[in-house]
Amino acid sequence: MTPAEASAAQKQHGRRREHLSDLHRLLVIAMTMFDGRGAEDILRLAETSVSTLSGCAVEAAYLVVDGVPNRRPGPPHAELDARVGRLDGRSGPIVLSDGAWRWSFALRGLDGLTGYLVVRAPQPPSADEFFLLEALGQQTAEAMANASLHRRERAQALELRALNAELSATVARLEQQTRVHETLSRIPASGAGEPGIAHALHQLTALPVAVEDRFGNLRAWCGPDRPDPYPKPSAHLREEVLRRAAAVPHPVREKDRVISLVKPRHEVLGVLALVDPARIAGKDEVFALEYGTTVLALELSHQRNLAEVELRLHRDLVDDLIIGTDQESAYARADAIGHDLRGTHHVVVLRWHGQQAEDLVAEATDRAVDLLRWRSLGSRRSGAVVLLVRGRPDGQALHRALAERLGGAGAIGIGGRCERPGDFPRSYSEALRALDIRCRSRVPSGVTAFDQLGIYRILDTGRSRGEVEAFVREWLGRLLDYDARRNSDLVRTLSQYLECGGNYDETASALAIHRSTLRYRLGRIREITGFDLNDVDNRLNLHVATRALRVLRGSQGHPAQGITTRKP
Repeated sequence: MTPAEASAAQKQHGRRREHLSDLHRLLVIAMTMFDGRGAEDILRLAETSVSTLSGCAVEAAYLVVDGVPNRRPGPPHAELDARVGRLDGRSGPIVLSDGAWRWSFALRGLDGLTGYLVVRAPQPPSADEFFLLEALGQQTAEAMANASLHRRERAQALELRALNAELSATVARLEQQTRVHETLSRIPASGAGEPGIAHALHQLTALPVAVEDRFGNLRAWCGPDRPDPYPKPSAHLREEVLRRAAAVPHPVREKDRVISLVKPRHEVLGVLALVDPARIAGKDEVFALEYGTTVLALELSHQRNLAEVELRLHRDLVDDLIIGTDQESAYARADAIGHDLRGTHHVVVLRWHGQQAEDLVAEATDRAVDLLRWRSLGSRRSGAVVLLVRGRPDGQALHRALAERLGGAGAIGIGGRCERPGDFPRSYSEALRALDIRCRSRVPSGVTAFDQLGIYRILDTGRSRGEVEAFVREWLGRLLDYDARRNSDLVRTLSQYLECGGNYDETASALAIHRSTLRYRLGRIREITGFDLNDVDNRLNLHVATRALRVLRGSQGHPAQGITTRKP
């Protein structure tokens, strides 16, 4: 890695650490908002937190009283007040005559609109900063709603002693919400991850909890009656569910489940669901689900960032190894990402045919490698997936696993042994040659290992192609010309006869012709070529020529196709 690249990587690592620090700071602020403060104090805390989470400053803050936004004490600004009043409860940009960037975040909690927070900056903030500000607004709204409930219930307790039962229920709900925050807020620091979030939410709601990726695959489950196998909807139905859920800012019911999208930015990372066939989930359960979704969004964003960094390091190392890099650097970089590069490795190159996207093929390959428990590094290069596999890889097992996931057909080439980092460029070249020969063979779908190519390793070097073509013309030229003039099939007949070791019955069966027809054709071949097919040397040269013809022209089942014939 060059100093510039190292510096860039260090800067990127620093930015990620800074982003994680901001997320932790946001979580601390959110927890602080729920420590019993009033709405004014919560809003003031939100104002002072804006500059710590972004490069923006607070323009103004509003509390909604009787449906009307009232600006907190500050310099009068009639134009700004008018713009905010026209937002009608929505978040959006504020455009004033000075041209500065402004955005109003609507503070909407469980009880509706509680206020607005207007921020200003010379330039629009980054996507990460905007996400932090949105999350701050959400937490402020929920905290203000929570504070509002506390205030309202205290007032009711003083004024209406007769409603003590209702007050008790409200206090219980508030205590449940506090318990939700305390329970779920501990998960990120504990490192329990997705299973921990599912377990905590199950304890809070007494309902089974499912964590799914955006495609419907189960990532974590807690609670009884786990389906086995876990049902997965079709891609069309799944996208329709995600579309309906994304249309509203709160959890939605889908049949026997209440689901909430894990969507920290604009991309859906997953789904958090309460399994509720009896429809007993109320506000408390929905509140817990919403807050659990926020915590899960932070967790999945963190995982995504770590995975992207690790994947980039893997790909960079693979790319450098197959091009050529120094041994000590290769060992050090491999050790840093947890892969033992010492010992025998093989380069595997695979390409899948059809309409599958590269991302889909790469993802299927990662899953197959995990299933096979291969210790490997992976990358993509020139439309193919490249793997550096420790030990001797079972190419057939990999091909079967990919065929089950992707369908269709694909080819895999395996290079020779690598005992040290300097061997990888050679093994990569061999894997590409094996892959190319497989793709141009009679059966283009399957696995070809370089050390199993036999004579094809000699025929397909690319450096002696002219000599090989001359050899083919010398031994098969007359038959090729005859087939071209008469539209006959003598080259294929000869090839099959030699492949069957001169066995008449097997050859006739493979060509689907009668023995007498085969005998006639072989007689014509002797007449045209002048070669005695019983001569050992003649048979060897003719057999090599027919196989060389397939390699040179990439015939798929017909060795006579493609080679240039002489004009009669």
